[in-house]
Amino acid sequence: MEISLCVITFNEERNIDRLLQSAYDVVDEIIIVDSFSTDGTSKICQKYPEIKFICNKFEDYATQKNFAVSLATKDYVLVLDADEQLSDLLKKEISKIKKSATSDAYSFNRMTNYCGMRWIKHCGWYPDVAIRLIKREKAVFKGAFVHEGVVLSPEDTIVHLRGDLLHYSYYTVEEHIERVNKYSTLGARKYLARHKTAGFCKILFSPVWTFFRMYVLRLGFLDGRAGFYVCKITAFETFLKCIKLKELNYKK
Repeated sequence: MEISLCVITFNEERNIDRLLQSAYDVVDEIIIVDSFSTDGTSKICQKYPEIKFICNKFEDYATQKNFAVSLATKDYVLVLDADEQLSDLLKKEISKIKKSATSDAYSFNRMTNYCGMRWIKHCGWYPDVAIRLIKREKAVFKGAFVHEGVVLSPEDTIVHLRGDLLHYSYYTVEEHIERVNKYSTLGARKYLARHKTAGFCKILFSPVWTFFRMYVLRLGFLDGRAGFYVCKITAFETFLKCIKLKELNYKK
């Protein structure tokens, strides 16, 4: 079993080296598809002369990842985000299955570090199971707006590996809020494409339910101050998504 690491990037100078160092020993090919970064992403990748670094115009996440996969030459692809990192245990697990791969795809738990405060282990954020190691011919990503993912057939086999995919998603609360503004817009467009609407009751109660579900039912309070921030800001994202959908419906 040989593996191609496929990563899409845009201005990832603070993340990309950490990812490459964590995966370098367990992959046989590295493909970076960059959306014309203006920071030091390209220079950092040049430290690894064997990397295939290609610039390609960004349309959406699924299209960009499918383009990266199309450049792979190995039988399996490991598709990671630039702000992720393989844990030591996960690296050992991948090294083991390289000797005798029998499954169509492999999934991992993903654990997010929030603003350097702590690793979030509740709130519905963990275990965030993700299928990231896939037979190349089956690795087709779908999802036009946000939360793209690979879609497998019912007969395809999936094996879950031990270890965590470490996710450094947010470095500051301000960055989280900026991301919420972006993703709430994408989410509203996604709902509009599905002919969804947002009435007053939905705008009023959906954020409350989001916070209660994450903070109480999914034990977000056990993550301390960071857990409270995550649940409160996610509830705010739900509110933004609803009012942006309402605005889009008005403009139709």
